[in-house]
Amino acid sequence: MSTTNNSIMLDVQNLSKHFGDVKAVTDLTFQIKKGEVFGFLGPNGAGKTTTMRIVTCFIPATNGEIKIDGLDILEHSLEIRKKIGYLPENAPLYNDMQVNEYLAFVGGLRGFKGAALTKAVDAMYQVCGLTKMTKRQIGKLSKGYRQRVGLAQAMIHNPELLILDEPMSGLDPNQIIEIRELVKKIGEEKTVIYCSHILSEVSATCSRILIINNGKLVATGTPDELTAKSSAGNFYQLKVKGEADAVKARFSEISDVKEAQINELSDSWLAAKISTESKSDIGEDLFRCVVNNGWTLAELRREETSLEDVFTQLTRG
Repeated sequence: MSTTNNSIMLDVQNLSKHFGDVKAVTDLTFQIKKGEVFGFLGPNGAGKTTTMRIVTCFIPATNGEIKIDGLDILEHSLEIRKKIGYLPENAPLYNDMQVNEYLAFVGGLRGFKGAALTKAVDAMYQVCGLTKMTKRQIGKLSKGYRQRVGLAQAMIHNPELLILDEPMSGLDPNQIIEIRELVKKIGEEKTVIYCSHILSEVSATCSRILIINNGKLVATGTPDELTAKSSAGNFYQLKVKGEADAVKARFSEISDVKEAQINELSDSWLAAKISTESKSDIGEDLFRCVVNNGWTLAELRREETSLEDVFTQLTRG
């Protein structure tokens, strides 16, 4: 059993959820501190949505214990729901309503009335950058602004824990940057759980990450910790001029090389991507191979193991 800790916002202990013979989540344990922007990752069907539905009191767990800000979700369900803001992947918006009408409606559901409701709605205009969109019909907004409205409905009651499920889904690069900065700003004052498949965004936004696969915890830590602990080897990018089959064959013969991928570029140049079995540095070996075979070298660089590499390794084996 977990003990109360004033610095812990979410405490999940030995959580399991079964749907008949299907084990969606199995013995999952983790904690999220207050003020963290926490990345929750996993492939489709890993159990992310099921876990979030249990945390938000939407469905019950089969086994385990969950406390939010020290409150047990079975004993204090209604009080806990007041502490949570939730933006699902498909934001619960009413397309025929104007932004101001919708936020007033949501605020009313959260118990705001009169001046308090007006203040809460006005605050969301400022926080989510909706000041110029108050009279716009939601169905006619861009995807980026629709996401902002979704964030506003999740935050209008000033929750202590904000859960975002794929908040970047369907956004263009400019919109992603806008929402990323907004999430960072929100994370300065609130605890945020960030569920996403866009791993570069998770790495750029989250202070700590948890990865699950087949309903089980497979890794947790900061982005740097996860990449440092990864058993994935190094990656090298080269631009060389030579005969493709020979380049591939000679690079593949170097000790510790796992795979040599060769792609033809213009003007007889080749792009080579070399992956290794371990983290040992073979940069000098690659350079000597180029020199000894009389090829021309325009580029040689070593790439760090990315969060995508770690994710693939942990969830695909």
